[in-house]
Amino acid sequence: MTELELHHDAAHTADPAGRRIGALAATLAVALALISISSHRAHTAAIMHQAAANDRWAHYEATRVKYHNLELGQNLLTVLEAKNGAAEKMAADYASQMKKYASQSAEIQADAQNAEALAAADEHRALRYDVGEGLFEISVVLTSLYFLSRKMMFPIMAIIAGIAGLLAAITGVLL
Repeated sequence: MTELELHHDAAHTADPAGRRIGALAATLAVALALISISSHRAHTAAIMHQAAANDRWAHYEATRVKYHNLELGQNLLTVLEAKNGAAEKMAADYASQMKKYASQSAEIQADAQNAEALAAADEHRALRYDVGEGLFEISVVLTSLYFLSRKMMFPIMAIIAGIAGLLAAITGVLL
């Protein structure tokens, strides 16, 4: 049976930059996790607001159908030239219900448009978080490239990508 030999690179323990870059990678990974969570929450909020908007639009459509049914009833009374007391009472009832449904539909429409605006804002915020998340992922990969190449350009590029990711995420917070 062969034995597994573990080789310990003495240069690894003597590399003080490696420790700092490892800490940088860990910090970037934590920031990546926080921005990822924020992105997921923003996407969830957008879905919930869009679902609320869809519900409100369905309610709006139902209200408009009721309104149009009342219009049809009024038109039938006019065509049939009904002039008795019951017809006049029915026409008055139709008119009052039509006022109610007209005002309700206007309110419901405004609510639906507001919910759609909230969903759009959440999606815009989520996009900013997604850009920040992608830049932080790049920065984590760049820090790990240092350990393969021992070239300082990779951590420097990682810091630049991390700062850009942070700025993108901050713009998501400020929206």
